[in-house]
Amino acid sequence: MKLSKLSALAVTTALCAPSAFAEEMANELTLVSWGGAYQASQQKAYVEPYLAANPGVKVIWDESSAEAVAKIRAMNEAGNVTWDLVDAVASDSMRLCDEGLAEEINHDEDLAAAPDGSPASEDFGDLIVSDCFVPQIVYSTTFGYRTDLIDKPETVCAIFDTEKYPGKRSLQKRPIDNMEWSLYCDGVAKDEIYDVLGTDEGVERALAKLDTIKDQVVWWTAGAETPQLLADGEVVMGSTFNGRLFSAIAEQGQPIGMLWDMQSFDLDGWVIPAGLPADRKARVMDFLKFATDTQRLADQAAYISYGPARASSAPLVGKHAELGIDMAPHMPTDPANAGNVHVYDYEWWADNRDDLNGKFQAWLAK
Repeated sequence: MKLSKLSALAVTTALCAPSAFAEEMANELTLVSWGGAYQASQQKAYVEPYLAANPGVKVIWDESSAEAVAKIRAMNEAGNVTWDLVDAVASDSMRLCDEGLAEEINHDEDLAAAPDGSPASEDFGDLIVSDCFVPQIVYSTTFGYRTDLIDKPETVCAIFDTEKYPGKRSLQKRPIDNMEWSLYCDGVAKDEIYDVLGTDEGVERALAKLDTIKDQVVWWTAGAETPQLLADGEVVMGSTFNGRLFSAIAEQGQPIGMLWDMQSFDLDGWVIPAGLPADRKARVMDFLKFATDTQRLADQAAYISYGPARASSAPLVGKHAELGIDMAPHMPTDPANAGNVHVYDYEWWADNRDDLNGKFQAWLAK
């Protein structure tokens, strides 16, 4: 639904006007994210417009989101929480919320309504998977491959076929996705993966499948690593976030192709660490309301191919800010890309992550 010029002006004025409580807010924000093209999209879509409207504020980035749970636990134990707002995947937000390490959000009171007046809880809908979570994007973890070094893979199971696709592969250094892909490529039906993975035998089966390529794997922890490994020719295929591959292919012109088969859908969003002083929390809430409104989430899609979490943002997704290409076909949710997807079960992983992490790390150390 399009805003009238008058109502659009009113919304813009309200968003850009200095807060009446600005003097009670901290003037520094430490934001935690993932680095690379994704963090750059946040800087362009959220941070730069916010700083333009709040010139006295300074933003400091920390690229430690992959270690968010462990670090927030440590900060809480030390009584010294130095982060203000953390970009986290859905399952991590649920773990932090369950442990009392993240602040609960009243989505309708704390966040902007949709342009048509619909409350935020309706606009985000089922993507609000935790009382402590403010969704930003729908993304997927999928595979890129060197178009000049190997034939085009047809399925995700090419990752395990070192005879047809010789060369190093890169996989994220965590059990999530790797365990599911392993079981799927070992013959487990998609709708039975989590039932199997919930047994000791299923875990051993997944790790045994990974054993078949373990000596050919380069393990990554930051999303920017696989695109760089592919660009350097150090791996012939590897997993990473679809937006990172889009950046390498469309923006950098690298000889990389995208394999969408069994892409793993997930959510990413903001979490506020528990126990912030009042002035810092006030600044966080002011930024959070701005950064998660309809326009800001749509604007992010102009810089990276992740789907905005608000329903009202989707019609506003247009062209890439620099390349001028339509972004919709590059989204993981585009029908042409979503023929065979893996729906990542963040609730299951929230319940089982610590146990599976331990088993996975022990397997890595063998």
